[in-house]
Amino acid sequence: MSRQGQNNRTKRGINGRFTLRMQKKLVVLFLLVLSAFIGLSFQLIRINKDDGKRYEKQVLSQQSYDSTTIPFRRGDILDSKGTKLAASEKVYNVILDAKVMLDRDGKYVEPTIEAVQRELGLDTSVIRSRLASHPESSYYVLAKQLTYDQVKGFKELQEDGEAGADIKGIWFEEEYRRIYPNNRMACDVIGFTRSDNSGLFGLEQYYNDVLSGTPGREYGYLNDDAALERTTIPAVDGNSIVTTIDANIQAIVEKYIKKFNDEYKDNYTERNGSNNTACIIMKVNTGEILAMASYPDFDLNDRMNPENLYGMPMVNDVGNVIAGEYITPSSFNELSHDLQMQQFNALWRNYCINDTYEPGSVVKPFTVAAALDSGKITGNEYFNCNGYRDIGGFEISCHNEWGDGEVSVQKAVEISCNVALMDIAAMMGKDTFVDYQHIFNFGLKTNIDLWGESRTANVVYNKDNIGSTELATCSFGQGFNVTMIQVIAGFCSLINGGNYYEPHMVSKIISPSGATVENIEPRLLKQTVSATVSDTIREYCNLVVSGENGTGKTARPAGYMIGGKTGTAETLPRKNNEYVVSFIGYAPADDPQIAIYVVVDRPNVPVQDDAKFATGIVRNILTEVLPYMGIFMTEEVSDKEREELEKLQEEIMSPVVPEESTREGEGESATGENDEPGGTSGEGVEAGGGSSGTSEENAPSGESSDETSGENGEGDTRSDAWKDFPIDPETGYAKDPETGKLVDPATGHVVAGGNSTPAGLGAAGGNGNIDQEDDSPF
Repeated sequence: MSRQGQNNRTKRGINGRFTLRMQKKLVVLFLLVLSAFIGLSFQLIRINKDDGKRYEKQVLSQQSYDSTTIPFRRGDILDSKGTKLAASEKVYNVILDAKVMLDRDGKYVEPTIEAVQRELGLDTSVIRSRLASHPESSYYVLAKQLTYDQVKGFKELQEDGEAGADIKGIWFEEEYRRIYPNNRMACDVIGFTRSDNSGLFGLEQYYNDVLSGTPGREYGYLNDDAALERTTIPAVDGNSIVTTIDANIQAIVEKYIKKFNDEYKDNYTERNGSNNTACIIMKVNTGEILAMASYPDFDLNDRMNPENLYGMPMVNDVGNVIAGEYITPSSFNELSHDLQMQQFNALWRNYCINDTYEPGSVVKPFTVAAALDSGKITGNEYFNCNGYRDIGGFEISCHNEWGDGEVSVQKAVEISCNVALMDIAAMMGKDTFVDYQHIFNFGLKTNIDLWGESRTANVVYNKDNIGSTELATCSFGQGFNVTMIQVIAGFCSLINGGNYYEPHMVSKIISPSGATVENIEPRLLKQTVSATVSDTIREYCNLVVSGENGTGKTARPAGYMIGGKTGTAETLPRKNNEYVVSFIGYAPADDPQIAIYVVVDRPNVPVQDDAKFATGIVRNILTEVLPYMGIFMTEEVSDKEREELEKLQEEIMSPVVPEESTREGEGESATGENDEPGGTSGEGVEAGGGSSGTSEENAPSGESSDETSGENGEGDTRSDAWKDFPIDPETGYAKDPETGKLVDPATGHVVAGGNSTPAGLGAAGGNGNIDQEDDSPF
């Protein structure tokens, strides 16, 4: 065999043996790799199951994010006719992105700064300083809460393809600002919002969850491959609330309590006309609040202005009044920040529901009603008043220290005899008296839908701690405390047949689109007294105003008959000669539609114990409110009253709500639309009957058809032609000499021979009468 053949056989043998060995090794290696792969797979499954979320967060945390909050629009607060009392307008924060502005070697700096100065009027030195100190910054607020009109020019410049090409590094962050179109109107009823858009005080706080929406968010991240992942969740706007407040009536009330305080400011001492003057007007048969106001007040758009505090009583670090100390500019400046805030808190409180006081004689009808309803008296009893009673070792005096002599139950209410009331309470006994106090809701919250109603359980007596002396003084309103809302809610039940309605401020909740979310109906909670007793109490209270010796005669507005009760309560400490005086009443006397309660807390006069300070306010308010509500005169007007009405005419016809109750830049309605049905929202209201929410037949005569204008104004384009009409001696109304129509001399409304549009209003304008039955805001 040749050498070549041997070599070939040798190679084949070697290759054959190598291949066999390697195959075995490869099989083993394959099995090892397969086992490792299977093991790793199981490990990955375990890690993903047990620790996947943790590792995912670690990875995501290393990626670049961009996130922006989209603000919601807080719902509006409307009066019963749709006038905006609180609204939200879109505003813009100016944001500097230094990193973008400095891009391209700073080519955007000068054009952008020039545009900022020209269009926004901002200090450009701040921009230059920020660019130099923080060139990598992407977010710096240059200005806050600019209106659309303020930023409009710059926005248009940015969007201009050619002019805006070099304007970079400035963008606008949108948010909403809470505004109050009527400034001071219903300030302590409405409340306001914090910087975080949450409500504080009043309706803003009580209905915060309803008015608040849900912020949206636009977010995303830029991953390592520069792929942008972005998601947008839109904001959900808040609902709006329609209140029972009538802006016209509210404005009338506020006008007269302010007028009282202006008249008596610094009159006796250097302070306001009273520590507080307050008024509530409520619908007798529903519990709806038509007006609620107190003075001093404040501008909701400027609530931190200390000028609102001057003349108020000073309070200590827990909010209690410091006797004899009143706020002046110098004394306020000397206070610590915390004490200054306590003074503001005292101002922002709603006296009508937050503050308690001894009510005085306005509770005498409650005492008599309880005695009649429980059968402890029949109403035919007589009491001998000698000027005082000795009870429990104390001599408790009557208002008349000489005594009122023989007094019937009816007369006791009319002339406000303390002695007779003490005797009636004694006949009832403490158990019955306390039971009826609870029935009338004294010591209990009314649950009115306003934030901050005071609890009074600890400021009234119960069966365990009331003695004969306490029973005697409580019978005429001394010795226990109440809130104004408690008194008027209970009093309405005394005169409406015994029906106790829960007082409420809101009648409807509406969505951002204008749909009704919820109608809030009146809630009848209980029967306090029988209908028969209610009729009797109304007769007694009528005599307080119409009786020969009635204590409330000065509350009666000219041409009307009302009923009610005066109150005079001595404050603590006794013998300081400081009083809370009040009047609670209703109108009309024969068919009560509204109740009114006025409280004057320590009037600024030498002799305070005179209810005339309250009755005078009631008279002025009702002189305007009753004609506005379509309640016409039924009584003869005296010459003196006629003169007073003539003096009031010019004042009554002046606007009480600004014609523009929305601010510049606020283009959105309560429904979120630009054109709101009925055109009511944001419109002005005038005293004497007028609102943007009028129906076609009751439209303002300046907008009505020629036929309507001719009927009411006979073509006269003057808005005050009716002021020159002579007074008809038979009816007390003014009489149009051409048509013979009778006109209310207080407001100019036609009361006979025509509709209720103010007379003499032609094409020059005027304000029509609101349909009182329509509670829709649209």
